[in-house]
Amino acid sequence: MRNKPLVLATVASALFATTAIAENHGLALEPCEGCADELTVVSWGGAYQKSQIKAYSEPYTAATGVEFSWDESSAEAVAKLRAMNEAGNVTWDLVDVVASDSLRLCDEGLILEIDGATELAAAPDGTSADDDFGELRLNECFVPQIVYSTTFGYRTDLVGDTPPTDVCDVFDTAKFPGKRALQKRPIDNMEWATYCNGTPKDQIYEVLSTDEGVEAALAKLDSIKDDIVWWTAGAETPQLLADGEVVMGSTYNGRLFSAIAEQNQPIGMLWDMQSFDLDGWVVPAGLDDARTKRAKHFLKFATDTQRLADQSKYISYGPARASSAPLVGKHEELGIDMAPHMPTDPANAGNVHNYDFPWWADNRDDLDAKFQAWLAR
Repeated sequence: MRNKPLVLATVASALFATTAIAENHGLALEPCEGCADELTVVSWGGAYQKSQIKAYSEPYTAATGVEFSWDESSAEAVAKLRAMNEAGNVTWDLVDVVASDSLRLCDEGLILEIDGATELAAAPDGTSADDDFGELRLNECFVPQIVYSTTFGYRTDLVGDTPPTDVCDVFDTAKFPGKRALQKRPIDNMEWATYCNGTPKDQIYEVLSTDEGVEAALAKLDSIKDDIVWWTAGAETPQLLADGEVVMGSTYNGRLFSAIAEQNQPIGMLWDMQSFDLDGWVVPAGLDDARTKRAKHFLKFATDTQRLADQSKYISYGPARASSAPLVGKHEELGIDMAPHMPTDPANAGNVHNYDFPWWADNRDDLDAKFQAWLAR
């Protein structure tokens, strides 16, 4: 299924605008007859995966005795699921993917459809899961967990008296000399480069749909190529910033929150043109019945109202269910109010970038090839 483009900032902000109070209770687990007794779950590692373990898998294990094996290969989910399917040997039971990857995987038949009415938990007030997730449920195969953003952190002691406030400061090595950390993929980098070439936000994907637009974006990235440190794992930029190896760098907002609030690193947040995105669960096709039943049993538990709210105790990502938003409270260990640290907080969302998920699903393979060719130049 391919849905219309989603204005994620509007929908995500609405999740946190509600003033309704949801009843603080979770899903009563039903028995799982004929289910496997272990799960292999794929995620991204680091602080994010830790938040999933604390909010989802540890309570589930306590209730069921099911053992978990965690794999940190979500960045390679599409390629690996394609290879597993072709080999007829699918070793993953549940996979955390970004929204655009879910569209590709669903279109290719590599993941299962999930019936929101029967396979996901309703909200405490009886609202169906599909209505509770709303437009964030982009297709029948994808069950969203969080709204997060990719944005920039910078070393507060290395940027002079005037810190960066504009995403285009990333491309200004005269004003802010030093290395930059960027993710080794076209997503985000191509949009930021196009925007900083003077393209209005609402025309970014129109421009990137042309060969000239792609080349212009790569030329913009060329202007700082010698100063780029490429990263592939979300934990890398916070470490590079902490070590003083880069002056600024992109990563996920929750990783930066962890470095700033939990580790007291001298790091500031640059929210301008943060890229809103979704992460969610998918169940691979090709599993036997016992493994499929166990994956869906855990999925129903892990995406109920309380569980998604619980994750925000450990990381500054917004829960994807409307009924979870009023339950967002304080950090489990620090005791600080988490709402102001969410990417969807109005103070942080003045100028955001919204992905065109279907566009990336259609163009990702082609842009990946062009980006890799540019890297090799």
